[in-house]
Amino acid sequence: MPWNPLAYEAFADHRMRPAIDLLGRVALEAPRRIADLGCGSGNVTVLLAQRWPAARILGVDGSSEMLARARARSASIEWRQAELGTWQAREPFDLVYSNAALHWLPDHATLFPRLAETVAPRGVLAVQMPSNFSAPSHVVMHELAREAPYGAHLEPVLRPAPVLEASAYYALLAGRFAQVDMWTTEYLQVLRGENPVADWTRSTWLGGLLGALPEALREPFEEEYRRRVLGAYPKRADGSTLFGFRRLFMVATAA
Repeated sequence: MPWNPLAYEAFADHRMRPAIDLLGRVALEAPRRIADLGCGSGNVTVLLAQRWPAARILGVDGSSEMLARARARSASIEWRQAELGTWQAREPFDLVYSNAALHWLPDHATLFPRLAETVAPRGVLAVQMPSNFSAPSHVVMHELAREAPYGAHLEPVLRPAPVLEASAYYALLAGRFAQVDMWTTEYLQVLRGENPVADWTRSTWLGGLLGALPEALREPFEEEYRRRVLGAYPKRADGSTLFGFRRLFMVATAA
């Protein structure tokens, strides 16, 4: 789907926090080669460069719009447009880092072993993915997507929850790495605005569904979703909206 960097970064503080939490668990002292998979607009990739200024860093993303903003952020980082599902590493990396990107890809049972092969000896695979697909923000969206007249267009593109249970990832990684550190965190995000949860999903999951609809159905679908999701996440007396968001983290270290 087309990505809007400005819309995605409207909640930059909340989206950056798990990226920083993941980075804080990477114990490498001086990695020489780093890959940021699904680098988006590059705001997290720049943090990698600041922590390890001597490293050669590659940012990979499938969105030309996101990469245009990333290139404006740093000319010292190598930015490459490629689909993560087919991307192949030319040589091993000391750190393969991915924040909030791999959940867009199918077949994790194949994907994660393939990513493990891109990690150099004593290197690290560090991944964070949303694991919030049973929350009202997504349940309401999928329920509406199955209703008439939308279902005829959206049923073919609806996906089951794309993130596996943590134990499944452990099984995929434990035999390939010397150490696997995994945890989940639910962030209780305090948002502002008239309907901030709808604004949040508009820049990600909802945007993909809108893109799959005929133009005449996009506005009524979005209006109805906004109405329903506002009921699930009402504004509080102080003007805030609480949006709980669960995320899965894994840091795997090679022998």
